[in-house]
Amino acid sequence: MTQTAARTTSPADIRPLWRWTAALILPIGPAAVALLRFLLPYNTVDDVPTITNKIVDNLARGSLVIWLGYIAFLTLVPGAYFVGRLTRRRAPWLTAITLLLLVPGYLSLPWTAASDVFTWSAGTAGLDPATIAKAAEVTHGSTNLAGLVFVVGHVFGTILLGIAMWRTHVGPRWAAIAVMVSQPTHFVAAVIVSSHTLDLVGWGLQAVGFAAVGWAILRMRDDEWQPLP
Repeated sequence: MTQTAARTTSPADIRPLWRWTAALILPIGPAAVALLRFLLPYNTVDDVPTITNKIVDNLARGSLVIWLGYIAFLTLVPGAYFVGRLTRRRAPWLTAITLLLLVPGYLSLPWTAASDVFTWSAGTAGLDPATIAKAAEVTHGSTNLAGLVFVVGHVFGTILLGIAMWRTHVGPRWAAIAVMVSQPTHFVAAVIVSSHTLDLVGWGLQAVGFAAVGWAILRMRDDEWQPLP
């Protein structure tokens, strides 16, 4: 009688790679926006002709800002997901509300940034600023809605994310506070006082807070990060 031993193979354990990926991605989005807001050639409250002239006069800086925006578009949502993945264990409802604000907010950002890409392209092509501004002033209703979703979503969503971090002890306490105050600081810098340096500080606080969460993830055991089934 011949017996055949059944061989079972277990899938590769990619949890360490997953933790490293999360830790590396977390601070990239906020850091990219921090640099973007610092280098932005215009103020948020400027009118369209002024914004157009400033972009056309600073095409190299405008190009760098667009690249930083692209990096942010790719990493902001994954970063929010990785933090929410940890906070949902002890604060599921708060995390759900937070992500329902943050994710649509971040996904709306490219739509709101489209006018800068258009202005840069038109300026690089040599069109006169008056013509560019006239076209840029004509906005689609979805662009206005995207702006509202972005502002409400990322400001209030980040505040709630910081609260969720505090309540669930994800990362150190100071990191939760940094995330909580980051976007109110950005709002003041962008809308009230028009300070690019303060804007750098605001988004920088979120980047530092997320980096602290990333460090906490690296120090976790694999089973803490994701228990095996």
